[in-house]
Amino acid sequence: MAIPSASYSITVRLEVPADPASVGRLTTAVGTAGGAVTALDVTESHPDRIVVDVTCAASDQEHSERLTDALRDIEGVVIRKVSDRTFLLHLGGKIEVRSKVPLRTRDDLSMAYTPGVARVCLAIARQPDDVRRLTVKRNSVAVVTDGSAVLGLGNLGPSAALPVMEGKAALFKRFADIDAWPICLDTQDVDEIVRTVQLVAPVFGGINLEDIAAPRCFEVERRLRELLDIPVFHDDQHGTAIVVLAALTNALRVVGKQLPDVRIVLSGAGAAGSAIARLLLTAGAHDLVVADVGGVVHAGRPGLDHNLEELARITNPRGSAGTLREALAGADVFVGVSAPGILDGDDIATMAPGAIVFALANPDPEVDPAQARLSAAVVATGRSDEPNQINNVLAFPGVFRGLLDSGARHVDLAMEAAAARALADVVRPEQLNAAFIVPSVFDPAVPAAVAEAVRTSVEPRRT
Repeated sequence: MAIPSASYSITVRLEVPADPASVGRLTTAVGTAGGAVTALDVTESHPDRIVVDVTCAASDQEHSERLTDALRDIEGVVIRKVSDRTFLLHLGGKIEVRSKVPLRTRDDLSMAYTPGVARVCLAIARQPDDVRRLTVKRNSVAVVTDGSAVLGLGNLGPSAALPVMEGKAALFKRFADIDAWPICLDTQDVDEIVRTVQLVAPVFGGINLEDIAAPRCFEVERRLRELLDIPVFHDDQHGTAIVVLAALTNALRVVGKQLPDVRIVLSGAGAAGSAIARLLLTAGAHDLVVADVGGVVHAGRPGLDHNLEELARITNPRGSAGTLREALAGADVFVGVSAPGILDGDDIATMAPGAIVFALANPDPEVDPAQARLSAAVVATGRSDEPNQINNVLAFPGVFRGLLDSGARHVDLAMEAAAARALADVVRPEQLNAAFIVPSVFDPAVPAAVAEAVRTSVEPRRT
């Protein structure tokens, strides 16, 4: 059974007899059913009974229902209500707009709105660059999606994508104090996406593309970068790549190897895989092989699209062909951004001594982490319940903080590499070990360090 998670936590309000042993029976029932009690609160007390809220974590929806049934089966228990805590958190949305200025008097209204605001409008019309200084633009990011690749769930459309974009906006605010706005587009036509973002861009200091399927995402990003004078950043590509490079930098320190010397096998040639490959090469990797469902990407493989042709040109210096498993034999590093369960412990055992395995498919990785650890020296996943979580929130808040603060008009691989180096260095030498190669997402040093690295990378180019 998978490990219980807060994402499937429930609160069960129930009545039990006013018996000192009642509470113990509740916790025992949940534990026996494989759940974890995280809170237990008595909300009402009567001479013959008490009302208790039992909060427990489950591993999935079906498991949460089994936990409820286990409580219901206890003699004398009456279930009043079951609440899914994740859905409760989303009721009414997760973000809001608040005024930064007081609006209590006529003077306040006269300055914030008409007639005083007209003076500010005219000032910006005379000096357009003042829009960054006098409006929300200086601290605003558009989080744009077409809903075609929502998490690992597929093409759910714009409405179903909105909770994710709200969450992204909340993370921007929490970790970098950036005002981000969800923009879920009811189109998956490249021309319409590009034109719509171009039309709304004057409001924003940066564009964060999110959950747009490949290969459409490549074209959307390329065209917007050509059209706009603000940075365009596809987080599924570049945020993932930055955190992977940072984690790999520290993992190599743990095993005593250098990036230019190691042989890397990358599973997945979509948005994340393509960006990871390019950033690793920029950072100094030489021997990098990419594989997808068709096997190893190489110049002679038939049916390559434009993206795969480019990957074949810049990777695989040995001209390898064959399967992912064949490519993995003797490799120093495996990075997976592909599909669950495509490898097993025996495959990892064929890698070189001191192997590094990043199995990042979510929620189920390419290989069971426990099996991978039998042979690999360092193992990372995308999961929060495993050590070494590769999580984009380590990168994108600080990246955009640095871009906005510096007034950057673009983002490039050199900036991303600088951000990755800074993120890796947040882990101090005395902290570094095989189970701690990336810092906590709640470490306040993370966004500050990444932002400073981006600012430092941008500013010399503007002088």
